[in-house]
Amino acid sequence: MNRRAPRTFPLAHLVGPKRSIAVVLLGLVLAGLVMAFAPEPTTGSEAGSNLPDSSESARAEAALKKLPRADEAPAIVVYSKDGGLQGEDLAALAERSRAIASELGVEVSPPVPAQDRSAALVAVPFETGLESDENKERVKELRSLAKEDLPDGVTAQVTGAPAVQADLGAVFEGADVRLLAVTAGVVAILLIVTYRSPWLWLVPLTVIGIGDRVAARALEGVSGAFDVGIDGSITGITSVLVFGAGTNYALLLIARYREELRRHSSRHDAMRTALGGAAPAILSSSGTVVLALLSLLVADSPFVSAIGWSGALGIVVAVAFALLVLPSAMVIPGRWLFWPFVPREGDADPSEKGWWYRVGRSVTARPVPVTIAAVAALAAMAAGLITLNTGLGQSEQFLDTPESITAQETLQEAFPAGISSPTTVVTSPGKVESVVAAANEVEGVESARPANSEGDVAEVQVVLSVEPESERALTTVEDLRTAVHDADPDSLVGGTDAQALDESRTAADDRWRVIPIVLAIVLVMLLVLLRSVVAALLLCATTVLSYLSALGVGWLVFDHLLGWSAMDVSTPLLAFIFLVALGVDYNIFLTARAREEMAATGDPTGSIVKALAVTGGVITSAGILLAAVFAVLGVLPLVLLAQLGVIVGFGVLLDTVLVRGVATPAIVALCGRWFWWPSALSR
Repeated sequence: MNRRAPRTFPLAHLVGPKRSIAVVLLGLVLAGLVMAFAPEPTTGSEAGSNLPDSSESARAEAALKKLPRADEAPAIVVYSKDGGLQGEDLAALAERSRAIASELGVEVSPPVPAQDRSAALVAVPFETGLESDENKERVKELRSLAKEDLPDGVTAQVTGAPAVQADLGAVFEGADVRLLAVTAGVVAILLIVTYRSPWLWLVPLTVIGIGDRVAARALEGVSGAFDVGIDGSITGITSVLVFGAGTNYALLLIARYREELRRHSSRHDAMRTALGGAAPAILSSSGTVVLALLSLLVADSPFVSAIGWSGALGIVVAVAFALLVLPSAMVIPGRWLFWPFVPREGDADPSEKGWWYRVGRSVTARPVPVTIAAVAALAAMAAGLITLNTGLGQSEQFLDTPESITAQETLQEAFPAGISSPTTVVTSPGKVESVVAAANEVEGVESARPANSEGDVAEVQVVLSVEPESERALTTVEDLRTAVHDADPDSLVGGTDAQALDESRTAADDRWRVIPIVLAIVLVMLLVLLRSVVAALLLCATTVLSYLSALGVGWLVFDHLLGWSAMDVSTPLLAFIFLVALGVDYNIFLTARAREEMAATGDPTGSIVKALAVTGGVITSAGILLAAVFAVLGVLPLVLLAQLGVIVGFGVLLDTVLVRGVATPAIVALCGRWFWWPSALSR
């Protein structure tokens, strides 16, 4: 039976001898306009926050703004000395505090020594709500002033919320350039290995690289136009998505183009046919990713929602460059672009009898034991989730320990653990005494005392005796909330530990809300593309099992090898989005081609073997490339990004090799025609 011709891509007519040059030039002009005239972004210290406005700690923070000096947050200078601070040391530190107050124009507290005099602290008020760059400069100036003219042996470190925010911002200094350089280098190496050509790799890398810059400026433009804050983690993840997904789409298109060059004398006809064959799978997979990312907009976490809209914008730009600019850029040079392995009309396709053909024949010959073994292996890897723990403390968010964290450690050794980030209780002036009494009865509370009061709002400051943001601290906050709510039902508990507790609860709620939506999107997209209920359900199930396996293995690595106490609260959900939405791409690429072959031959086993043979090499290359690109997130010293890189990278390789290369062909062979039920292919 003759092989059915692929459908025609609506914009394939743009690929022509003269039109291709015009398309490339138009793409460059539009890219230049976006990069030149997009508004500047809005950045802020809360851009990466996981805390929704409806949480109790956020409402407490909003209520405290009614109090005097509510627009201030303390930076804490920690002075320490081996052997303890002497009287003359404290006198010099008092003079230093007065100098800091004079230089910064703020009221600075005198040094408060610890009971054993191993350390002393000085509180310096900072204005809240500053732009990240302004806050970073203020902290830098304070650190410089704090370290001037110190007595011999005395060291100074700065911590507190403003300093932690400044150190977090410093993580991303030069991150765009560093991330882009490493990502481009990784992609270039893998494309050279894939195509074994000295110049072919330049075309897709250049096109996707320009697309990445356009996406970055478009993201900044949206941020500036709508006053939505973004930070380095958001732009970094978006860049990785653009490079990873864009090169995946490019690999699939170029592989199909090379295949069609063996059937057509005209390279323009070959590209038009390649677009007709590859575009439906690319649009289905990219549409799945975009819709899955947009589903994050229903999440309560501002950071997760920002990843959703920014990632979706990046994917749209990536697929536009892959399907509109790349085809024209590929046909302009001609066949010599593939030198030294130039495909000629009439050449046999070596992949049809290659390695993946032999793999397909082997796994489909014994579908039952292969399916059982693959599912058992995935389930065994997922077993690591039994001990999964989420919720990183503030000191655990950095791969490299910054000054603000080491200062907290010094502070905790000399003072009660929670003194650097006291918990706050918002109540009414008439309930202050009962709230203070209730708080002091809670286990894990070092002290509770009245603080500011204005009108109908009063503040009670509570210092915990347990390590900030630890599991014991979160339990103490829960107990504190129960106690003070009994004393004043309208009271609100806020502060760093309360925020950590609310972030953990928000992340759990978001997972229950978003994951069913994403699974429904994936199922619908698979149904539309494959027109088979059985295929959609089975492919979705294998992708979810692959995600659980990657998460389980990732947690074992973090816990037993790297010594991390927990995953970041955002990691499981973001990893799910990236792995399920991107991981299903490979099953879409494989089964879309299998459906095309099935329509021509009517042989379910033969069609999946042929599809694996012709797509196996490009999908493997795409999977390795995507895994490597996500691993590049490790160049940014933030634990969240490192965890995402490990889990998504391993999960993509698992999808590429075990799920798509072994499990899916075995399942198709096991189901036979029923795999395509209820479409006409099942009859």
